[in-house]
Amino acid sequence: MALLGERPASDDNSVRAGTLPAVSAPVAPPASAVPPAAPPVAKAAEPRPVRPPGKLLGLALASLGVVAASGVHLLVPAVPMLTAAVVLGIVAAHLPGARTLVRGPARPGLTLAGKRLMRLGVVLLGLKLSVGDILGLGWATVGMVIVVVAATFAGTQWLGMKLGLPGDQPLLIATGYSICGASAICAVSEVRESEERDVATSVALVTLCGTLAIAVLPLLHHPLGLDDGQFGRWIGAGVHDVGQVVAAAQTAGPHALGQAVLVKLMRVALLAPLVAAVVLSVRMRRDAAAKTGSGPEGHGSGAGAVRRPPLVPLFVVGFLVMVAARTTGWLPVSVLDVAQTAQELLLAAALFGLGSAVHLPTLARTGGRVAALGLCSWVVIAGVSYGGVLLTA
Repeated sequence: MALLGERPASDDNSVRAGTLPAVSAPVAPPASAVPPAAPPVAKAAEPRPVRPPGKLLGLALASLGVVAASGVHLLVPAVPMLTAAVVLGIVAAHLPGARTLVRGPARPGLTLAGKRLMRLGVVLLGLKLSVGDILGLGWATVGMVIVVVAATFAGTQWLGMKLGLPGDQPLLIATGYSICGASAICAVSEVRESEERDVATSVALVTLCGTLAIAVLPLLHHPLGLDDGQFGRWIGAGVHDVGQVVAAAQTAGPHALGQAVLVKLMRVALLAPLVAAVVLSVRMRRDAAAKTGSGPEGHGSGAGAVRRPPLVPLFVVGFLVMVAARTTGWLPVSVLDVAQTAQELLLAAALFGLGSAVHLPTLARTGGRVAALGLCSWVVIAGVSYGGVLLTA
């Protein structure tokens, strides 16, 4: 008999033989006593990632806007296609049936049209200008145009800042008034990386004032004592968009129209140095922010990490290349005609996209100040260009 506390010898032998575990395992209950396993709980289906809307829908909508703007221009020739495109874009953004589409799935494509297509349009705009055309105006007229552009730009930007307009609106409106309307606004907004609402507001104001100029300025032709050539130069120096210049100057005949287009294209030529100056200001601002570590450009990353925009953006280089190509005289008329049509279509699509970004309730909150700036700038450019035309007659 084993003593109390001693294990039987058979247990030790079995452990050494490996037939029994050193620690007894729990005995499994019979199969009949095991309760049936619960059915597996169905896992909730994981939501599929939402794909961002593509750009084709917005581009297709911009194309429809171009077709509609062309139809408006054909029915009412006094309304330039580019002006109609902006207005139709604004209307589409506020129609009950279309605004959901414009502000939702079509927004990426419309934004692409307002930026990329505008760049291509600005490049093709260079084919309208040659160095010989500029020199043919005479140095007095060239000097007059430079003074008009400088006075309008500086005066409009200063007044816009005094009126407290938000963001880049003072700069963009000054650019549009002094150079070439919506095309210049978009060119400068690209290097400034302006917010879309500032671009849309500036384009809407400049387009509205340019459209009013088509109706108002021809009425002042004879009361101001201008002959046809002087009237054409006045229109070219004082009206914003090329299409608006053509619409207003053609009322005085072909000579006035030719003078107006030449003077207007001289203003267009100043787009490149203006963009270069804006790029320099952006570089200086970002370098200063990087050194102090303030602002979105800084955050302590150092000046070397700041993205510096090129001094002359690629689309401005393309614009200058087109001017040089036109100056050579090698391009046939058929190519120039096709390029002009393409330029108008691209700009119309871009302006429809920009017009669709206009939000009238937001615009109404600063509407009084924006309207005051537009009216004052209109008076400035019309008065300075009138005096310049009289001095250079």
